[in-house]
Amino acid sequence: MKSVIATTAAPAAIGPYSQGIVAGDLVFVSGQLPIDAASGTMPADVSAQTALSLKNIAAILEAAGSSMDKVVKTTVFLKDMDSFSEMNTVYQTFFTEATPARCAVEASRLPKGASVEIEAIAML
Repeated sequence: MKSVIATTAAPAAIGPYSQGIVAGDLVFVSGQLPIDAASGTMPADVSAQTALSLKNIAAILEAAGSSMDKVVKTTVFLKDMDSFSEMNTVYQTFFTEATPARCAVEASRLPKGASVEIEAIAML
C-alpha cells in the first residue's frame, strides 16, 4: 500500500508527480528544487539553493512522519559539477551522523533553471 504526501510547507509539484510517497516503511521524496514555498522565489547561489532544497525535503519528511535523521539515500543533481564543493559544505550541515548513501551527478539542465535538485529516501 502507498500513500501520497503533500504539504504546503514545501513547493507544490510542478508536474504529474507527488511531493512524496510512503510505501511500506519508506518515504520517497521527489526531487526538490530550491523554491521557497511561501514566495515562489529561488535563491541565486548554489549554497542557498542546496539549503532550500534540503529544507523542502525536511518539510515533506515531517509531513510523512519522518525526519532528516532517517534519510538513507539521496541523489543530488548539479547543473555544474564545479559547484560540488559549495553544495557539499552546506549538505554536510544537514546530515551530521550516520550520513546517508548519496549519488551526485551533473545534469545539463534542471527545471526552472535551478543549479541544484535533491531527492531522498527515508525510513518512517
